[in-house]
Amino acid sequence: MHDHRKLGRELALFDTDPLIGAGLPYWLPDGAVVRHALEEYIRTAERKAGYRHVYSPVLGKRELYEISGHWSHYSDDMFPPMDLGAEQVVLRPSLCPHHALIYRSRSHSYRELPLRMAELGGMYRSELSGVLGGLTRVRAIQLNDAHIFCTLDQVADEAGAALEMIRRAYEALGIGAARYRLSLPGPGGKYVAAPEKWERSVALLTEVLDRSGLPYEAAEGEAAFYGPKIDVQVVDGLGRESTLSTVQVDFHQPERFDLRYIGADGAKHRPVMVHRSIIGSVERAVAHLIEEHGGAFPAWLSPTQVVVLPISEAELRHAEALARRCADLGLRAELAGPERGSLGARIREARLVPYQAVIGAREAADDRVALRLRDGRRLDPLPAEDVLDRIGALVGAHRTDLWDPASPTSGRA
Repeated sequence: MHDHRKLGRELALFDTDPLIGAGLPYWLPDGAVVRHALEEYIRTAERKAGYRHVYSPVLGKRELYEISGHWSHYSDDMFPPMDLGAEQVVLRPSLCPHHALIYRSRSHSYRELPLRMAELGGMYRSELSGVLGGLTRVRAIQLNDAHIFCTLDQVADEAGAALEMIRRAYEALGIGAARYRLSLPGPGGKYVAAPEKWERSVALLTEVLDRSGLPYEAAEGEAAFYGPKIDVQVVDGLGRESTLSTVQVDFHQPERFDLRYIGADGAKHRPVMVHRSIIGSVERAVAHLIEEHGGAFPAWLSPTQVVVLPISEAELRHAEALARRCADLGLRAELAGPERGSLGARIREARLVPYQAVIGAREAADDRVALRLRDGRRLDPLPAEDVLDRIGALVGAHRTDLWDPASPTSGRA
């Protein structure tokens, strides 16, 4: 069992400081590499799926959140307003009101729909000190968020496509969903009072889940204040469950912001807003990855992907050249020379690095590499160009396996 708070500090991925404040971790260089790789993966996946990326400010006028409903239904989780002249501004608790305004800033035709808008953006939650923990519960959140503005007939397909994106992302990350939850409203006044809209939203998400063939459980009291959602649940090493990814249907905010599109009949129609987050908050995603993999991330996420290990000073120049070739191919490589100890000590030190490229006198003479894989396999010496091409292909495809099983090269323990 791995505790991401302990391991994250041991591996120098992130840390905290009381002068910055509780629930406000900072990212160290290796952690920033993991975060950046994760963000680039999701941005690329979204672009391929037809999303357009935007940026929006982390502040908004209090009036914005009064219109969206956050102020009346969610203010306990928001930071207090800040007076700015005659106005009050608030650190945003979510990105959806900003995206609704971006949509509203231009007129739209039915031909543009579905319009998929994505952002990796900051938001802030006024979490109580007692619930804060490492990266899983923080006050400053970087959210992989997106909103799809579409017709009613397009909702099920768009929500289903979002579930498929989640499945592919989990495969690349080497993690699995513990369960799928249909989160429904419960008793009390924290939900928007619009029974017809809730009924339609629940029916749509139920259809999406049934069509996907995924097993799921319904849970009352877990919906967003404006609509039901599909929550993808994960479990940590202590058996604690949390939500990582979501798909939501929202009829509320399009009405509150008077969002429109021009239909084929020339009349104005109301779009539906589908909220979806593939990896949720970057902080919680990285926390789960640390615990799931114990710091031995899939190669495409690893802070260092290749460590180059010359056996002696005689091979140092060749090793330096190999590290540069890795960098030219976009691979994150580190040179660990003899000054850092014996070969065995350096191999142990690099135990979490996916690929250990050992270079002795024979390898240097023939431009070959004796490759050790993190899982303990040792491959017969191969041409350096072949090794780097194969690693690059696996990393570029976001594979979780360290070596292509179809490769003619055989590993030996």
